[in-house]
Amino acid sequence: MITRLLVANRGEIARRVFATCRALGVETVAVHSDADADAPFVAEADHVVRLAGNTPAETYLRIDLILDAARRSGADAVHPGYGFLAENAGFATAVTDAGLTWVGPPAAAIAAMGDKMAAKELLARAGVPVLPTWTDPDAVTDFPVLVKASAGGGGRGMRVVRDAADLAGALASARRESAAAFGDGTVFVERYVERGRHVEVQIFGDRHGTVAAQGVRECSIQRRHQKLVEEAPGVLAPDLRERLHEAAVAAGRAVGYVGAGTVEFLLAPTGEFFFLEMNTRLQVEHPVTELTTGLDLVRLQLLVAEGEPLPFAQAPPVNGHAIEVRLCAEDPAHGWRPATGTLRRFAVPGVAVEFGGLTRPGLRLDSGVAAGSTVGVHYDSMLAKLVAWGPTRTQAARLLAGALARAELHGVTTNRDLLVRVLRSPEFLAAEVDTGFLDRHPEVFAPLLPADEVSLTALAAALASAAARRAAAPVLGSLPSGWRNVPASPQVTRFAGADGEIEVRYRLDRAGGLAEWSIDPSDERAVALVGAAPDRVVLDVDGVRRAYRVHRVGSEVFVDGPEGATSLTELPRLPLPTAEVAAGSLLAPLPGTVTRRHVEVGRRVTAGDLLLTLEAMKLEHPVLAPVDGVVTDLPVPAGGQVETRTVLAVVDPIQEDA
Repeated sequence: MITRLLVANRGEIARRVFATCRALGVETVAVHSDADADAPFVAEADHVVRLAGNTPAETYLRIDLILDAARRSGADAVHPGYGFLAENAGFATAVTDAGLTWVGPPAAAIAAMGDKMAAKELLARAGVPVLPTWTDPDAVTDFPVLVKASAGGGGRGMRVVRDAADLAGALASARRESAAAFGDGTVFVERYVERGRHVEVQIFGDRHGTVAAQGVRECSIQRRHQKLVEEAPGVLAPDLRERLHEAAVAAGRAVGYVGAGTVEFLLAPTGEFFFLEMNTRLQVEHPVTELTTGLDLVRLQLLVAEGEPLPFAQAPPVNGHAIEVRLCAEDPAHGWRPATGTLRRFAVPGVAVEFGGLTRPGLRLDSGVAAGSTVGVHYDSMLAKLVAWGPTRTQAARLLAGALARAELHGVTTNRDLLVRVLRSPEFLAAEVDTGFLDRHPEVFAPLLPADEVSLTALAAALASAAARRAAAPVLGSLPSGWRNVPASPQVTRFAGADGEIEVRYRLDRAGGLAEWSIDPSDERAVALVGAAPDRVVLDVDGVRRAYRVHRVGSEVFVDGPEGATSLTELPRLPLPTAEVAAGSLLAPLPGTVTRRHVEVGRRVTAGDLLLTLEAMKLEHPVLAPVDGVVTDLPVPAGGQVETRTVLAVVDPIQEDA
């Protein structure tokens, strides 16, 4: 029997496992890097062991350190979570050799499925359909193809290649990214199916020979081949669902599978399906299966690891529909650029449960962060998973979109607006999805806040700031802001916004009403001030009342309104001088490491040429030439670490002859 469990992972998966452990009476052990010292999962553990360092290679990927932590903390079992060492057969072997209970599949099964080329050959012999695959790039003649990492998943190391000339570069980039994420740079190439759907079957095996399917999940809404929206059950014909169950169970039996696993398939528009890979671990999207089956998959993992038989031999009945979104610190409108910073507020309305099941329609939140958490560059960009369960797919989607739209997510840029637009799109609601969904729907990248509403949010921010100053005034605090005995010039508040500077000019009358305001001279809407407090402003706009929630931290101002949210920075009235940046400078959008420089100083480049590669949050980000010109400076060497707004390169534009 497991009495003290070490989770060899971090973030929301560590919290998820701890939640089940508390329900079962199992003590918990957390390991953490220095960057995670103040993370919520560390605070929730019964025992905590520090892993000195910040990067995964220094900490969560060190088998020796984790085994030493288990010994020092008195743990008798290890749960690998997902990511990091979760699918490392050597880690599984080391855990069992140390006399600890391994909460996962046998090392032999991990090894068999970890080599994706060997796994395809094995399952093809078991009668599971597979895609044409190559390990020799010179043998590839038909395009498009997909470059994939042999040792990992989660979209890392994956590249779509549509032309033979681009294959060598894609292979090199995929190898680097795979080596950084999984410690193994082996990649292969397989046929790419246009407009394919990504579906997967949750399976579970025990030590008594039972392998059972637990339903099909739909995971086709993806960016960079990494899932963003997942749901269960997948919208499939009953006969297709049954065939997928049979293929998944056959895959599990072929390797003597024990524990939780996921068999992933690509579903072609023709109705054919092909084995992609088998993830020998619990999946990020497991909550949608839990909410539609009523099972606690982590509890089943622990029971199976203790030698207990599964309580079922066939797929359990499915109840209702569940949809999960991955809320990530990234900017979809700017090439999915990862975001860093401090979460000033993290609040989702209407959450019924965290890390658990639902007995009626509602929301579940599995989060690795909380207000005050620091989002750095060392780990994956996912902040949390928000899951809605409802009697129907449409009801679940509407509930989830509404909660996301009203969430207060302050301090770090997220993909929230895109997720809301996806969930509300007619195509998604009609279940017309495939892996190219985002490519075909550029409209979902637009912010929720319409352009003509930005001025009203800035006005609300200015009025809230004025209310805060009056509330803090040592004398005459009851007078309206800017009060004069005779009409005077308007008050002026300046903000820096996402699209540049915003100047708000306004004047209050003697009763504290809005006598005049101006941001955009062409805006002729009639706006009246109903009420202003430091944290809430109510405006009447053309006869319609709107309330804005305002949260201020220093000069940062976050405004959540009925149309959407925005963040502003109030600018000082007398700004201090700042150092000038040379014209043509390309600045780092976030902290990271320059992994490669692709050009040298003096090189003539064309707009769009790759200058260097920046690695952050375990992904590579290309830095491209913005114009035709000559590279005049590359101040950061390969391997150099940079902070936000560090100059990465300077490109002097080529002046055309008059």
